[in-house]
Amino acid sequence: MDSSLQRCGWPAGHADYLAYHDAEWGRPTTNEHRLFEKICLEGFQSGLSWLTILRKRDRFREVFCDFDFEQVARFDETDVERLLTDTGIIRHRGKIEATINNAQRCIELCEAEGSLVDWIWTWAVDVPERENGAMPAKTERSAALAKTLKSRGWRFFGPTTAYAFMQSEGLTNDHDATCFAHEPCELERNAFLAGRTLRPT
Repeated sequence: MDSSLQRCGWPAGHADYLAYHDAEWGRPTTNEHRLFEKICLEGFQSGLSWLTILRKRDRFREVFCDFDFEQVARFDETDVERLLTDTGIIRHRGKIEATINNAQRCIELCEAEGSLVDWIWTWAVDVPERENGAMPAKTERSAALAKTLKSRGWRFFGPTTAYAFMQSEGLTNDHDATCFAHEPCELERNAFLAGRTLRPT
């Protein structure tokens, strides 16, 4: 890890955080399984640190079929009970059941909208929202995204979770202007957003 690079302040020297910040955070995700994974993991993170989730992510991927929502949607109560005994993940019944429910809702969304990736990216922003110059915990747009998914039956995805998701997946570029990753992320975002229509703010 290059310690000479100028980064955002939040990785705080943790190797796992640094690797995630440098290679993933804020970079456009165009794979539907990775998008679904992040929606689910952001829900599991609620009340915990993201570092905890990162360190368990490989096991989450193993037990949730690499977040293939077509497969997860077929999980039943036997799978719930199995997952509740797995110490490699967060053993929270509500969050596990929400993941299965959201997989089912994801299939419905894809049938209605054509693509999870294309639908999610309509929520991207041109200019990051700020509150008195500071990065917010949630925004009107993240609240609208959370409300829309809730109306479609999704669970464990509130406005704050939605904004963390938007930051991590590149729907907004919240790298500090002085961070080495800011410009590369912006270039990737602009390339991916080219020709796409965003929802009105």
